[in-house]
Amino acid sequence: MRRSNLPAELNRFVGREGELGELRRLLAEFRLVTVVGVGGVGKSRLALRVAATVADGVAKRSCDGVRLAGLATLRDAGLLEHALMEALGLTDHTCRPPREVLVEYLAERRLLLVLDGFEHLVEGCAALVRELLCRAPGLTVLAAGRRPLRIDGEAVLPLAPMSDDDAVRLFLDRAAAAVPGFRAADPGAVRELCRRLDGIPLALELAAGRLPALGLEGLLHRLDDRFRLLTCGARGELARHRTLRTAIGWSHELCTPEERLLWARLSVFAGPFDLEAVEYVCAGPQLPAERVLDVLGELIAQSVVVREDTAAGVRYRMLDTVRAYGAEWLSALGDEDRLRRRHRDWYLGLAAWCELDWFGPRQAEVAACTDSALPDLRAALELCLEEPGEAHLAQHLAGTLWFYWVGCGRLAEGRHWLDRAVALESRHGEARLKALWVLGYVAILQGDTIAAMAALYTCEEDAARSGNALAAAYAVHRMGCLALISDDMPYAEELLGRAQEAYRALGELNSQVLMAQVELAMAKVFLGDLDGAVALCREVREACEERGERWTRAYALYVLAYAAWTRGEHGEARGLLGECITIDHAFHDLVGLVLAVELLALVTASEGDPAEAAVLQGAAAPMWEAVGLPLFGSGYFGAPRALCERRATELLGAERYRAYEAEGRALPLEATVARALAGGPEEARACSAPSA
Repeated sequence: MRRSNLPAELNRFVGREGELGELRRLLAEFRLVTVVGVGGVGKSRLALRVAATVADGVAKRSCDGVRLAGLATLRDAGLLEHALMEALGLTDHTCRPPREVLVEYLAERRLLLVLDGFEHLVEGCAALVRELLCRAPGLTVLAAGRRPLRIDGEAVLPLAPMSDDDAVRLFLDRAAAAVPGFRAADPGAVRELCRRLDGIPLALELAAGRLPALGLEGLLHRLDDRFRLLTCGARGELARHRTLRTAIGWSHELCTPEERLLWARLSVFAGPFDLEAVEYVCAGPQLPAERVLDVLGELIAQSVVVREDTAAGVRYRMLDTVRAYGAEWLSALGDEDRLRRRHRDWYLGLAAWCELDWFGPRQAEVAACTDSALPDLRAALELCLEEPGEAHLAQHLAGTLWFYWVGCGRLAEGRHWLDRAVALESRHGEARLKALWVLGYVAILQGDTIAAMAALYTCEEDAARSGNALAAAYAVHRMGCLALISDDMPYAEELLGRAQEAYRALGELNSQVLMAQVELAMAKVFLGDLDGAVALCREVREACEERGERWTRAYALYVLAYAAWTRGEHGEARGLLGECITIDHAFHDLVGLVLAVELLALVTASEGDPAEAAVLQGAAAPMWEAVGLPLFGSGYFGAPRALCERRATELLGAERYRAYEAEGRALPLEATVARALAGGPEEARACSAPSA
């Protein structure tokens, strides 16, 4: 795991020296510190700045790193634990409650967890944080939101607007970025502007974004107009709340009609978005598609929208306060329902495209794209689940994302959506059938055999009644997978063979179909038909190479490596497993990864290095705990582990074996992968000096 997932700063941090020092002092004394204040006052930026210094300095209380969980886009409190697991880089394939996984992971670590934008989920967040702090004594939490969590032991730092001097420094810094070489002819005018905006950073940045069009005098003149228009807030409303709303409203008022309209429509996006999404969702009456790019560019220039380079490509986002203002205007325009449906339709289409593109050379790009789109996919799923008569769309979307739930280590969240979708009545049988077999697949990998059987048998029966041969084939395929991990190899071979015949008859070919062939090969290996298994996996490898598919290829390489080890070809087995581990780790596929690491341990023992084999065995143990019991308890899949342990113990003795294994258990996942890819016994030995 990387020591930090904090984002890089896009512009210079200005001022706040006193608040920075006070926040550092509080973090040194308290395990829960919450920065509170009005939207736009700089809570998130201050918290991230201090967290970055902790990450850079590797503070003693946070030797396991600093992790950021952004919660502002989350709408479903049931996903809080999933969001924290995502922030911590955790992949868990079991059906254990996510909270239990979090507690187990954090219990023996010293880590700083930053929670940003939790106020709309404050009850659920407070309960979760309280439990984590009670059960993980090395955890420190730094939260930023509009109100405290109100937990025992919480230290609260109210963040006021910037001082006059800091506000001037911030405005001048941002003004120089907006207008290179900017110098204020009248310093008093700058100070007056900052005073009128109450030193609220968001208001100052919006004002600086207007300098190219209006100049300083124009800003002051327009600001006076807006204050006359917008200072009449609700009775008793705090002045700085009115000021922030005034500043955003003032920036909104200065926008052209097209810019205001796009601002309002962009508010339907829950997370980062790309240009194609904007053009589809936001174009329409009064805003032609060909105008969207130019209008978006103007909003970027005015700091209403932020442009970012991400792993998925160029993405745009809006600050939460700015988005909320746009949402109010969208509601006032009476266009919210239409825009939410267009937004849902875009992400339905995106999921379908990603599913198709998964079977090809762009799997890594598909994974990054889906990661980026996750907040909006969640929003689309919620809309489908909420709207009467749209359960089939929820079932279709949750089923279509199988590649993400299974291939990218998102089983727990996938189960959350699939359970909810399948529980609803739907008159569209095809969508429900897909959701059922995907639910069965996810449940198998979580170790929930009863739920898997129920979903798959229901799918098979309903598919037979409706004549849906393809859904029936997928159900039979996944029942074969269940038999495989349950050690019923003859039945697994029969079912997987039937599924293969059905796929061929239907002309179906994708990653799932190739995976069925690999699983059939696994059954043949365990039944002693090594040649038949190798022939099947060579076919899969060729098909994957032809199409650039990597995820299924990794499983075929595992079987081929097993066969190579059986033949005594240890060098070939190590090379195949190295590629397998690289792919599985890239896709967060713990099932494939732990199988490959344990087989590599056996290869290493066979090459004459029992110490390194024991280290790899130990490193695999925490992964098994995350994968779950069915594979862990499988005699066939566990054979490499048992044989390796026996051989290494014979050569090392029980005490030395346990010492090396304990060393492996202490390795983080990233270190385990690096060690597994070291290249061979000598290289591995160089980085594995015994601890006992």
